[in-house]
Amino acid sequence: MDLSVTIRGKTLPNPVGIASGVFGYAKEFELITPLTILGAIYTKAITPKPKSGNPAPRLAETRWGMLNSIGLANVGLEAFKTQKLPFLKSLGVPIVVNVAGGVEEDYAQVIEGLESEEGIWGYEINVSCPNVKHGGQTFGAQPGVLNDLIRLLRPLSHRPMIVKLSPNTADIAQLGVAAVEAGADALSAINTLKGMVIDIHKKRPKVRRGVAGFSGPAILPVGVAAVFTLARAVSVPIIGLGGISSWQDAVQYLLAGASAIQIGSALFRDSLLPQSVLVGIQEYAAQHGFNTVRDFAQALCWEGGL
Repeated sequence: MDLSVTIRGKTLPNPVGIASGVFGYAKEFELITPLTILGAIYTKAITPKPKSGNPAPRLAETRWGMLNSIGLANVGLEAFKTQKLPFLKSLGVPIVVNVAGGVEEDYAQVIEGLESEEGIWGYEINVSCPNVKHGGQTFGAQPGVLNDLIRLLRPLSHRPMIVKLSPNTADIAQLGVAAVEAGADALSAINTLKGMVIDIHKKRPKVRRGVAGFSGPAILPVGVAAVFTLARAVSVPIIGLGGISSWQDAVQYLLAGASAIQIGSALFRDSLLPQSVLVGIQEYAAQHGFNTVRDFAQALCWEGGL
């Protein structure tokens, strides 16, 4: 059985990764999660300058999930290189740096600043950030804006470039096609949905900024549908995430057409989940006679009718 995943000629040893934003820079989970078994670690978003993020409260638990309005808090490019990257490189696990910014030049600056560093497997481009040059419109909401961004970034790196798509759009397939046509090597889907929770006693939102990113088990069907749609629109690998809290959830994504998956907010509840998900995928593959990740999607018994 070979459950490795190849993107732009580089290999992830297995399909189980940790989503950006829930894992810090991995050091925080060193003693509670088996890091070396991971197929990939997707770092916190990195911007050119440090960001303190949004004001608290910026996290809120709700039924079947959680809200977050962290605001891309991170140490910035230079501190990431000197303080965080050495430990990440020591793990022997593929490191995918999540790249963010407010304008196109921010993304370019991060990639150019990291391209000479060893130990980075690839980049995940976070396109849920507001582009002030386009009136605050997120890069991932308009195909033309997204296409322009990826066309700018693609020549800057020889490494795999994954574009992380938002579900807060009318047509995620159109955005996926725009990213791939511009040079994206893979897509990851989905980022958080928009959500709000109101404290009925205080009569105000539980998160300071009101509307925040909603993640957790409730968004699993949305993510699976997005991956299924994208897999039929593009030919590049797709990384599925959103709502995974068991190996069975991960298998749904693989059957829908994902080549790999990422575990997100469920990690806060179960730090050993990545290991159990990997074992579950392996046992399911053996039970059904699958030898590669591609076999999952090819086995889906549905072509548009029941």
